[in-house]
Amino acid sequence: MAISTPLLFSFHSFLSPSTKLSYPFSLFNSTSFSNLLPIRSSYSQNGNASSSDPFNFREPEIPSMSSFQLSMNESSKPSSSRWRRVLLKVSGEALAGDQLQNIDPKITMAIAREVASVTRLGIEVALVVGGGNIFRGSSWAGCSGLDRSSADYIGMLATVMNAIFLQATMESIGIPTRVQTAFRMSEVAEPYIRRRAVRHLEKGRVVIFAAGIGNPFFTTDTAAALRCAEINAEVVLKATNVDGVYDHDPKLNPQARLLDTLTYQEVISKDLSVMDMTAITLCQENNIPVVVFNLNKPGNIEKAIKGERVGTLIGATWNSTCQEHEKI
Repeated sequence: MAISTPLLFSFHSFLSPSTKLSYPFSLFNSTSFSNLLPIRSSYSQNGNASSSDPFNFREPEIPSMSSFQLSMNESSKPSSSRWRRVLLKVSGEALAGDQLQNIDPKITMAIAREVASVTRLGIEVALVVGGGNIFRGSSWAGCSGLDRSSADYIGMLATVMNAIFLQATMESIGIPTRVQTAFRMSEVAEPYIRRRAVRHLEKGRVVIFAAGIGNPFFTTDTAAALRCAEINAEVVLKATNVDGVYDHDPKLNPQARLLDTLTYQEVISKDLSVMDMTAITLCQENNIPVVVFNLNKPGNIEKAIKGERVGTLIGATWNSTCQEHEKI
């Protein structure tokens, strides 16, 4: 007679730990039975486990509360960091480095190493990558009959190429990474799903958002502001080839002064070429500060992610905290 799985579990639940089990062998097959029941130790009267019974049942191991508390403490916000979750925007031009090739491996490795150093502190990092080093849609629109929408879609594909390169670089040094694209490319990346992206971040993975927002006529700066708001990141860190925002073009005016802080309104009214107006307005409406800094200076990415003073801060002040910064 075979005993069904529910019956075996029901019968087993009535047995105390001190009961020495001795089932008739004819009632069940011993091989399949080991897969049906949790193993419980058989105890003798003096409390020691008995090894004479061929059917010894051991208590399943239960994780201790101390290990759970340790994992919770490890994921808590580091005291030295201003931000808990950040979105790093890397322009395509910055990835080109010395402009001798589309992507400079030294630049991508430098990004990966500095991101790795902050993720070990428990800071959650997401990236939005541009594609201007390979193809800029706005520059090619109108060439050989190429309309703006088609040109922008080609530019979105360029961002996917950069994202896959960055992912490979980061994973080569042990950083778990996921690429999510705004339109489906299931063979090479995940589709963008907000809740899945947040879950990846909570598990300590770096998420790279590619293909912009999936629509033409929008820049990757807008994608950075939008994704930052969606995943509840606390700041947009815009990595560029300049030290920050200047009051004049430093290429044209050697006396141009680097600005320490700016308000959203100053960026809009002075038409400063920091981000496009759609992106800056989106940051203003959602009270998202923006840090503009130089990607090419070693240590700047780590400083920016930690919230240290670097570059130009827009929409907040340096002496405020990420929870208390004032919309200006």
